[in-house]
Amino acid sequence: MFFGGNVPMEGVLNALAMEPFITGAKPHARAAEITEVSPDATLLPPGVTADLTYELDGRHSHLAYGPEWTLVAMRRRAGAATVCVCATSGDLAEEVLAAAVGTARTGVPGESAVPVGFWHVQGCGGAGVRAPRTMDLPPWQAIRGNYPRSAVTALDTLMAARPEDITGRLILLHGPAGTGKTTAVRALAHEWRDWCQVDNVLDPEVLFADPGYLTSVVLGEERADKRKWRLLILEDCDELVGADAKRDSGQALSRLLNLTDGLLGQGLDILVCLTTNENVARLHPAVVRPGRCLAEIEVCPLPRDEAATWLGTENGADIGAEGATLAELYRLRAAV
Repeated sequence: MFFGGNVPMEGVLNALAMEPFITGAKPHARAAEITEVSPDATLLPPGVTADLTYELDGRHSHLAYGPEWTLVAMRRRAGAATVCVCATSGDLAEEVLAAAVGTARTGVPGESAVPVGFWHVQGCGGAGVRAPRTMDLPPWQAIRGNYPRSAVTALDTLMAARPEDITGRLILLHGPAGTGKTTAVRALAHEWRDWCQVDNVLDPEVLFADPGYLTSVVLGEERADKRKWRLLILEDCDELVGADAKRDSGQALSRLLNLTDGLLGQGLDILVCLTTNENVARLHPAVVRPGRCLAEIEVCPLPRDEAATWLGTENGADIGAEGATLAELYRLRAAV
């Protein structure tokens, strides 16, 4: 192997780790991608120390040699890492890898811990990339009091839904900014965690404009439990579902409708949750037609009397006649 002066140090460590695999001295390789690594995780089997280490911008990479194995661990940004082991047998490679990966665990997830995938497109016309994370999400009962009575009943029904209750494939939460739509979606992910895999699409404006990206997200990645439904969350989709969406967005709206009620969505247990600040009267009629939506819920500001109760004031002197959004109430509470 030859290395030029411009070869990154991670590449040097990788090459050294792969040398016994390439030569056949350690012909069995196993690797793992870890998306959430504890900052103090060694990524080494217990009792093992690294033989070579390299640090760049706070990211540590290292190489370690054992009697019949070689391990390389590469930390990346955002707390992710790759660990690869070469060994004289497959069982030994798996044993060493499991011991190293075990050090990355951040502990037993709590009741509010929910795995969520974050999708984004990579490159022009490229496939989507999914980055899984475990998030601490609120149960519905913990935040139920933050929503107006006009929305609570519908939200109660949505939170309690199970696969046998699914009729439409679209969930639409609409209302002014600051009313708690995103928090409601987070609670939904918590309430559905047992039967539904939740994915958040970070670039929804690209998703339905790029068939390749849409295909990769819809088909998803291989999952251990294929019996689970999938929920795609698309936030702030005003342009996609507005009354002029068909004219302005071209095929984007058609692909959305096809996913929720067409050939694309047939045979796929997929639900789509959209949030928008648009008034329902300004939404495209095809989006809200009967039978398409599992739920269409307006999340509006709390009326003045409910807002006063939430704030704990008797007369709501600080609240306007039109009521207050949840964001405004938190701001008023902080100012007290």
